[in-house]
Amino acid sequence: MQTALGNYDRIPAVQQTTVIGVSNLSDKDPDNGSHISEKIKASARQIWLAGLGAYNKAEEDTGKIFERLVKEGEELENMTRGAVEKRFKVVEEHVEDVREKATGTLGKLESVFDQRVSAALSRLGIPSKKRIEELEARVSELENQLKKAGKQNS
Repeated sequence: MQTALGNYDRIPAVQQTTVIGVSNLSDKDPDNGSHISEKIKASARQIWLAGLGAYNKAEEDTGKIFERLVKEGEELENMTRGAVEKRFKVVEEHVEDVREKATGTLGKLESVFDQRVSAALSRLGIPSKKRIEELEARVSELENQLKKAGKQNS
């Protein structure tokens, strides 16, 4: 509805009645001037209070919504934390299995390498460490025998 004071289609029915009552009053009655002024002030006050009430309600609802969002966020965090920890443990176990296999494989590789190098050195006529130790012991024994023989001849 359009009146001299503006568009009041959006004002609730109770308030429209008050404003409509203002527009229906006669401008010719001098007592009505102050009455009109009072009705306009009352309507303005009602509109102001309705705005404050709406603001307060929105603020309350915003607080409740915020609290609910925080609670849902905490629940989601707890759910995802558990899932991530489980997945991490699975990955950690898998890494340990791979590490054990790699260590075993490395040990086997070292053994095979040692055997092949020893075989190659043997083919080339280079004695092994064990063979050299045996020869050193034999030389040492022969030296002792020569010393004993030299003492007997002298």
